[in-house]
Amino acid sequence: MATTALAAKPVGTPHVYKTVDGRELKLYVTRPKDWKEGDERPAIVFFHGGGWVGGAPGQFTEHSKHLADRGMVAVQVEYRLLDRKSKEPPTICVEDALAAFRWVRDHAKELGIDPDRIASAGGSAGGHLAAYLGTVDQPTKDGQTSAKPNAMVLFNPVYDNGPDGWSYKRTGERYREFSPIHNISSDDPPSIVFLGSKDNLIPVATAESFQKQMKDAGVRSELRVYEGQPHGFFNVGRDNGKWYKKTLGETDGFLTSLGWLEKPSNP
Repeated sequence: MATTALAAKPVGTPHVYKTVDGRELKLYVTRPKDWKEGDERPAIVFFHGGGWVGGAPGQFTEHSKHLADRGMVAVQVEYRLLDRKSKEPPTICVEDALAAFRWVRDHAKELGIDPDRIASAGGSAGGHLAAYLGTVDQPTKDGQTSAKPNAMVLFNPVYDNGPDGWSYKRTGERYREFSPIHNISSDDPPSIVFLGSKDNLIPVATAESFQKQMKDAGVRSELRVYEGQPHGFFNVGRDNGKWYKKTLGETDGFLTSLGWLEKPSNP
């Protein structure tokens, strides 16, 4: 799964969103060129892949640049990784995802963001984090900002963490605490999912089940399956960017259909 996480450096202005165990965790904010103070732009928050044990936020650098050019504020998140040798669940990963998303919403005014138009996005294990935010109920303390996104853009997300899904060896009997597909409800945001038909981690049947359950709950859910493509096919370095461009074009169209962008454009 580490192949899904590219080593490109993140673009944008770094901000420390959390300090834990003496370590500063950063997120990187890319604004449109015509951004100005007082704007209320739609935003998208990206989480990189890498099986919760590897990867870096720069995986979505090109996505961020394109969407900033289209008028959005794009954010790439650094989060703590698990020890490869351990069997611990991704508790620290989801804790950081929640903290990062809340930080973005809490700082919406200074970032020029509309707090009611923030999407979560990510690939593979990062897709899990993006889907987790949108589906798993998180009780908030008095006055605490919601970390639930207003839309989800999911690139081959590992969103079934149950007995028949990916990472059950980590989640075990606690899988319902972490597994998006086991926490779908009517208040979840609309989503679009990209998956290759030859993905060795996420069966097409899992994606179809997620879509059906979302629709049964009354929630819009789009699914795009790409014939013959493996896990991580959407990355900019694969096939000279062919699938990156196709999935980014679909992302653009999805966000346009929500009224967040003015019209689709070819990346």
